[in-house]
Amino acid sequence: MNITEHNRDAWDRFVTNKDRWTIPVSEEDIEKAKNGHWNVVLTPAKPVPHEWFPDLKGLKILGLASGGGQQGPILAAAGADITIFDNSENQLSQDWKLSEAFNLNIKTIQGDMKDLSVFEDESFDLIFNPCSVVFADDLKPIWRECFRVLKPNGILMTGLINPIIYQLGPEESNPLQIIYTQPYSDLNSLPKEKLDKLIADQEPLEFGHSLTDQIGEQLKAGFIMTDFYEDDWNGEKPIDAYLPSFFATRAIKRG
Repeated sequence: MNITEHNRDAWDRFVTNKDRWTIPVSEEDIEKAKNGHWNVVLTPAKPVPHEWFPDLKGLKILGLASGGGQQGPILAAAGADITIFDNSENQLSQDWKLSEAFNLNIKTIQGDMKDLSVFEDESFDLIFNPCSVVFADDLKPIWRECFRVLKPNGILMTGLINPIIYQLGPEESNPLQIIYTQPYSDLNSLPKEKLDKLIADQEPLEFGHSLTDQIGEQLKAGFIMTDFYEDDWNGEKPIDAYLPSFFATRAIKRG
């Protein structure tokens, strides 16, 4: 099956159903950002440290697989030159609507995060990639393309998922049990009946990538890791009592 097309349609449906990751920020949030009071997230709860960012004024940022009107409008309101690149037209529409309403000049482009050929080499100062590579089956081309389109000394910020999360059984099971091998894939790890139900329900297909693919392949692409933090669901899910489900990395393309 075509994973990119399936996940595009699934996220378009999420927007229609008002999934939490498709709800745009408020007018109040945008006005605060214009006045220098802002936060954005790569993972569900913990704000990205402001010291991870250079001066946002005029900074050329690519919001990679970052549609939904959540991070892009805040960064644009804070002064950055934002391009949002996303697989879902409906997610992109959330950014476009806010851009039009508040004169944020956000550019929106639809496409697959594994193929950034629409952009020239060294086009951006920073790439902001919240947790989304989980919807791609192969990370190597993503990191290579990110390296290519960043300027020398450009920054890659990425939200990632702890691979053990995908090895565990259902959240409601007690005690939690490891039942899937790594790396995890909805396509190859799930029993056929569960996979068939996911596809029938138009749920996005997910891939639990190893740390080697999430971090090691960034380094192989040429990046230098400069910072890291962990995050969880802020107490919303039982797994928070055991371990952090997410982490974020900051890497640079050494000039």
